[in-house]
Amino acid sequence: MNNRTENDISREIVDAALHIHQELGPGLLETVYETILARELTLRDLHVVRQQPIPIIYDNVRFDEGFRADLVVEEKIIIELKSVEQIAPVHKKQLLTYLRLSDKRLGLLINFGEALVKDGIHRVVNHLPE
Repeated sequence: MNNRTENDISREIVDAALHIHQELGPGLLETVYETILARELTLRDLHVVRQQPIPIIYDNVRFDEGFRADLVVEEKIIIELKSVEQIAPVHKKQLLTYLRLSDKRLGLLINFGEALVKDGIHRVVNHLPE
C-alpha cells in the first residue's frame, strides 16, 4: 500500500492513537503504547518498523546508529512516542532533526500522557506539501 501519501497515512495513525488512548487511557509506559500502536497499524495494512536505527553522516563518516526511531510507518513517517505530562519544545525539535537526518517529510509526536490524546498529537513537517 505504498501509494498512500504521508497525509493519508497520518490520518490512519491519528485514528489508531485515538482508539488506543480511548481504550487504555494515559499513564502507561511508552513501550506499551509503541507495541500496541505498531500492532494496530499493522492490522490496518500499514508496514511498521519498531526501533528502527537511523544512520547519520557527520564529517563524511557514516554512523549506523545515530538514533532509533520509535516507529517508522510505510518508510515515510516517523512516530515519536511520549507518555509524559506535557510535551517540551525540545521534543518537536528532536523530531524535526530526525526527519532531516532520515530525509523524511512528516513526523508525528504523540503524547499518550495527555488526558485527551488529541491534545498530545503534533505534526512536524520537513518540506511536506500540504
